[in-house]
Amino acid sequence: QVQLVESGGGLVEAGGSLRLSCAASGRILGVNTMGWYRQAPGQQRGLVASITDGGDTDYVDSVKGRFTISRDGAKTTVNLQMNSLKPDDTAVYYCYFRNYYLTPYWGQGTQVTVSS
Repeated sequence: QVQLVESGGGLVEAGGSLRLSCAASGRILGVNTMGWYRQAPGQQRGLVASITDGGDTDYVDSVKGRFTISRDGAKTTVNLQMNSLKPDDTAVYYCYFRNYYLTPYWGQGTQVTVSS
């Protein structure tokens, strides 16, 4: 029903920046939420940031002031600008999409590795 294509992961030194992007296609409704979760080695997957169709954002405390989530004009692409990256940010980052409160959809995940 909804497909997500992620890009932008990679290897960066501590203090560097990366920009993740996720494009949604398929059955896109006007009221929806997109965002990014991450799963570090040996850890549970948790929310990094999310953004609604109206532009309301939410961030996990550990990335506030460093990461910025945004959407394109069509509101079908979500971007995560990650600045001042830390080794603790190393994880597989997963894009997600949800129409209203219906079934969520997940991207395949993109690796972000921050070296010390």
